[in-house]
Amino acid sequence: MATLLHLDTSLNGEDSHSRAVTAAFRRTWEDEHPEGTVIYRDLDADPVPHLRAPAYYAGFTAPADRSPEERAAFALRARLIEEAEAADAILIGAPMYNYSIPSTLKAWIDHVFAVGRTAMTENPSLAGKPAVVVTSRGGSYQEGTPQHGNDYVQSYLQQALGTGLGLDVTFIVPELTLAPAVPAMADLVPLFETSRAESLAAAESHARELVMRLAA
Repeated sequence: MATLLHLDTSLNGEDSHSRAVTAAFRRTWEDEHPEGTVIYRDLDADPVPHLRAPAYYAGFTAPADRSPEERAAFALRARLIEEAEAADAILIGAPMYNYSIPSTLKAWIDHVFAVGRTAMTENPSLAGKPAVVVTSRGGSYQEGTPQHGNDYVQSYLQQALGTGLGLDVTFIVPELTLAPAVPAMADLVPLFETSRAESLAAAESHARELVMRLAA
């Protein structure tokens, strides 16, 4: 039985475009693999704290040598790392906020990025695990648009999750999500609708493909 770790970070609740796409992925995953397990974290509703020094430095200390403060501080890191290690696939909703990722997702990454275990070691414990990242944005950052080159979501997450943690990262990018709400973007609504439909279809397709791959 496969396990999916599902993280959402959007602050927009039911109106969130990234949540709509991650929900489509998860529904398909559960339909195709009803005996599987889903570990869910809503990092907007229940954010993890920023990484502090005791939890950070405890990662460089053998468990038996940690102080009581370090053991207590590392407990959350251990739980988050173990959830990621237990998962066969990871699903992340990562909307663009101010050209980058939500701070709640950065906090999760900081906890899970453990030197010598999940990162910066010969055999990182998450290496090769598939990760599907849904990164929605209000405009378009494709080549040829005025905002091209200003997207720091995909480049950062590819570096942190892909290069750093060794995950096999796939991006789904619903864009122009502000078009229905901003009068000046009214002409772009058809492009938004196409992007949304393609993103939902991609989520369902990736979910089916991963279930088949993991079941093989």
